[in-house]
Amino acid sequence: MAATAGLLVAALPASPEGVPGLLVAAWAAVAVLAAADAARRALRRPLPGWPRPALVLGLGLVLLAVPAGGAVAYESARDEAVEEMLLERLAKTDALAERAAGRAGFAAGKKEYTRAVEGYAGLAADHPERRAAKKVPAKLEALYESVATPYREDDHCEAIEPLTYLRELPDSVGEQALGKLATWPDKPLADALYTCGMDLVGQGQAGTGGDHLTALFEEFPESKEAGQVGPALLTEVSERSGALPDDACDNTSRLRALDALAGKLPGESVSGVSDKARSGVEKGTYSCGVEEFEDGKFSEAAETFTDFADTYKGNKNRDKARKAAIAAEIAEERPAAGRKLPPAKSPGGTRMELVVSNGGPGTVEILYTGPVTGRLTLKACAGCKAYDSVAAGKAGACKDKSRSYPKQRLSLPAGEYHFLYKRGSSTDTVRNHSSGARIEPGYTYTDCAYTVKGLGGLLPPPVDGAAWTPPPGTGRDR
Repeated sequence: MAATAGLLVAALPASPEGVPGLLVAAWAAVAVLAAADAARRALRRPLPGWPRPALVLGLGLVLLAVPAGGAVAYESARDEAVEEMLLERLAKTDALAERAAGRAGFAAGKKEYTRAVEGYAGLAADHPERRAAKKVPAKLEALYESVATPYREDDHCEAIEPLTYLRELPDSVGEQALGKLATWPDKPLADALYTCGMDLVGQGQAGTGGDHLTALFEEFPESKEAGQVGPALLTEVSERSGALPDDACDNTSRLRALDALAGKLPGESVSGVSDKARSGVEKGTYSCGVEEFEDGKFSEAAETFTDFADTYKGNKNRDKARKAAIAAEIAEERPAAGRKLPPAKSPGGTRMELVVSNGGPGTVEILYTGPVTGRLTLKACAGCKAYDSVAAGKAGACKDKSRSYPKQRLSLPAGEYHFLYKRGSSTDTVRNHSSGARIEPGYTYTDCAYTVKGLGGLLPPPVDGAAWTPPPGTGRDR
């Protein structure tokens, strides 16, 4: 009785771990010794008459039944303790999931979501018949709903990361633990990739949007959403092309991006997108140059017009683009040259002769714009040097009768002209120089380009000068 009392004190209340094996073995040893002692005592006494033997037998059976029944009852209590322990473990896992859901954004709660999923999966795998394990499917569904909140709220771009996370869970916890949830993220993820990708493309972010569309074709090539990409991109290209020449630079940039995007996607899925986009780019590039020119962005306009003329040699606007590129380059130095684009056609009427000569070292390129626009290049003047001052240049440039100066003749209609002189390589770096002049009927003009030295490095780099022969009687130095 004392051993049994000690065993009960140690065993109750029942715990999931049960009673230590050594304690049970000790109690069994005491019980065996007590039984042996009882047998020794009984064998030394004569067996009394009936009914005492029957009573002894009944009491013996009772003594055997009590510990056996106690063991069964204790095992039942221990089993309930295990259930309670697992339910408590489930509650802690629920708390992890709730904490993750309360974070600001999926990324902040990702670690807790992962621990929660692993906790649920562990319960289901280790104790599949327990009450706690039977609650796991519903708990996992709630967790999936929580992670997919951005998708349910139609925030498709924000939903891509959490849906991708859910889709990859079977790789870490196994499909068996997730059941039907293992494939649930496929459709919403395909929808999110498509919708977000096309939204970004429409906003002019074809690079990022294209990443999502590329992922869509890689992960779900046979999906309905993948089949919608080609028609959607064609619609986008048509809208951008149709909007030209309005917002020409923006629309042309987007068309280029759409062309590049189509090149990254399976050709059969986006058939016709690149061809239509490139047609729009050709149309839009010239219009973009015009837009930049009119906005005073002369450097950008010069580059755009030059690129257009070099790329689209058969386009009807090529000559206009080349003239506009010259005017834009001049306007970088002399904004007055950018008041309007060069005329498409040269004016009729009388033309005046302008003889341009190079009186300085190195080649010189002369760009001009006005009623007509063009450029010419003069070879280096052999033996010509830079002048010490502008006054010296005006007095002596191109006036040495013993020297032959490289020259060209231009035939120009009357009007206002703007010039840009670009000196080629020489011993010193020579800064570009711009000037303006008016060509009037009835006169012949000469122009001599020369350079002026800087003094002791304190003055700016030498600049090109232009010595104009004025019309008779005007007394103006041009």
